[in-house]
Amino acid sequence: MNDNLRQALINARLQPADVAARLAVDPKTVNRWLKGRLPYPRHRWAVADLLHVDETDLWPETAQQQRLISDEVQAIYPHRWAVPQSVWRRLFEEADREIDILAYSGLFLMEDAGILNLIAERARAGVRVRVLLGDPDCPEVATRGQDETIGADVMAARIRNSLALCSSLDRVDQAEIRLHRTTLYNSIYRADDHLLVNIHAYGTPAARAPVVDLRAVESEGVADVYLSSFERAWNSAKPYQARPWRRLRRRRKQLLCT
Repeated sequence: MNDNLRQALINARLQPADVAARLAVDPKTVNRWLKGRLPYPRHRWAVADLLHVDETDLWPETAQQQRLISDEVQAIYPHRWAVPQSVWRRLFEEADREIDILAYSGLFLMEDAGILNLIAERARAGVRVRVLLGDPDCPEVATRGQDETIGADVMAARIRNSLALCSSLDRVDQAEIRLHRTTLYNSIYRADDHLLVNIHAYGTPAARAPVVDLRAVESEGVADVYLSSFERAWNSAKPYQARPWRRLRRRRKQLLCT
């Protein structure tokens, strides 16, 4: 019996059926976990997030596995779709200084109105937001679409959809959108010192590729490699649109201050 999991459910005032519904699994599966079966990692992470506890509080036997991961590498998810939505939300919610997104389309995030609103709220609170998406007309995007076996036109259409969905960010002073023409080996989602890096693999859609959860704890460490990569891509990218209204607003503020 897993008494830790049973007590955590009691503390959260949840029934096994509630957990099954949240995780989209069969209630019998949750009952097996209560009887002592160890869930797959993605389910352990999702249950821990749901109950607001650490994975090792529910399954102490996983502590040894976690000790094998460095101070920088917090977790490795086998697929992007296996990363719980609460992890994405917490990533951006905890940002105090900056939020960076580097992807080709990032459509899975832009379609989530809750996360998009959260990013906009953090920008209005003073957090610098930089969104870097692929130029839909560049050959690198066409190549990536072919590599993922979805076609160049589909990849370009996804980017245009993302740009339309996140255009509201362009009206927030602390947010900026740029288009890059680089060959990406990873997509990077960063909030302060916390990164989720979606590794790209040839012939594999990004949603099916692994995600590494990183914390920047030292200079020239693992996370620093990806932070530097983002800066190089950002510096070579072009603004999504001129936004003349922003220049007028800034000029108006200057006039009022004189």
